Amino acid sequence: MDSGESRSEPVRHAMRLERDSMGELEVPREASWGAQTQRALQNFPPSGLRMPAPLVHALGLIKAAAALTNRELGDLPADTAVAIHDAGMRVARGELDAQFPLDLFQTGSGTSTNMNLNEVIAFEASRALGKPVGANDDVNMSQSSNDVIPTAIHLSAALMLRTDLAPALEHLSASLGARAVEFANLAKTGRTHLMDAMPITLGQEISGWKAQIDAARERLLAVEPRLHALAQGGTAVGTGINARPGFAPAFARILSSMCALMLSPSANYFAALSSQDTAVELSGQLKVLAVALMKICNDLRWMNSGPQSGLGEIALPALQPGSSIMPGKVNPVIPEAVCMMAAQVIGNDAAITIAGQSGNFQLNVMLPLVAHNLLQSLHLMGVGARTLADRAIAGFTVNAGRIEADLARNPILVTALNPLIGYERGAAIAKRANAEHRGIVDMAAEMTGLSHSELAEALNPLSLTVGGVKGKAIPS
Repeated sequence: MDSGESRSEPVRHAMRLERDSMGELEVPREASWGAQTQRALQNFPPSGLRMPAPLVHALGLIKAAAALTNRELGDLPADTAVAIHDAGMRVARGELDAQFPLDLFQTGSGTSTNMNLNEVIAFEASRALGKPVGANDDVNMSQSSNDVIPTAIHLSAALMLRTDLAPALEHLSASLGARAVEFANLAKTGRTHLMDAMPITLGQEISGWKAQIDAARERLLAVEPRLHALAQGGTAVGTGINARPGFAPAFARILSSMCALMLSPSANYFAALSSQDTAVELSGQLKVLAVALMKICNDLRWMNSGPQSGLGEIALPALQPGSSIMPGKVNPVIPEAVCMMAAQVIGNDAAITIAGQSGNFQLNVMLPLVAHNLLQSLHLMGVGARTLADRAIAGFTVNAGRIEADLARNPILVTALNPLIGYERGAAIAKRANAEHRGIVDMAAEMTGLSHSELAEALNPLSLTVGGVKGKAIPS
């Protein structure tokens, strides 16, 4: 190498030695984790997906509650319990997120992540206390990865459902309800098979969307009694080995007060550790919501289509240019985005369904995958619901003139004359009106002898939205 050339050496971080049951291992000096976390970093190739932050935060709450429980039971000194509790709450608040680097695709029990929590909390608690705190013996006291991770899945999902998704669905429902009232008396062409059908009001159409969202919220909240039942206390295989008999109820009571949820020990730890049936159930209800949102978004896209050669019934808010080549084009970007979120949730449900079948004997071994997909689905549906409400539902405008003109040309209005003239004569009128591009009132007057005033009353679109039989039959 010429004397004028230089080559930079790779940066080497300062390291410290840590030890676990398999021996010594170098760990970055600035890291709060220990040897077991470092081994997991080396063993599991990075996929680009980390364990979800809401799960890590829930684990912080679990460790904090376990420390207070063990203090209450006399198994942990008060100063150690407080130090663990305080470090756990820092985790729960997200202050230590950088200390949880592990990949999603790790050991199926999530043991590496549980030990990541134990090591970080032990490190931080030791530093605060000024004396050693054990990752296994103190932070993990009365616990196992096999009950901690299932508990964290239930807790993180319960918190997201109650604090994020349910309020988002209430918000969307309120937005839909307001628009339904606003357009309660605007009759429009109904459509079945994408073809013209009998009229409904735009308010009725929107009320159907609202009912779907309300039912989805009810279904989701109906899962809560099972979601609030925790695996904590089952420890390794469901027998509760190394945990006091009173640990589980005391833990559930303390964690409930910390989270404002009505949590309880599972009625059967063997089921709680070996299955993820509740996660599968919750995911299934999230899929129902995703299907409902996709239906609503596609209705909005069709109604917004055009603006000249489509239905053009409504105009969604113009949020951004829609094309890099076609000037003036504006696309229904929010319904499209929410449809993609819904598709992701449907896909997540398929993966959770497969993972739920992986409860081999006493432990499910796809817990990280369940956690990631379930929490992502909860997040996406909450974001999707609020975005749809605020960026599409609340702001769309209605082209009443277009709606009324299309409705006046709708030959299917003749259905209302069935009790008066019979199906066959009605079909003939509809076919001829459609073929000659004429209004149904004029055509019916010509072919039945009914007066325009009689027909206008019988075929009033708004009156047809409430059902019932209009008028008396006339001879064929």
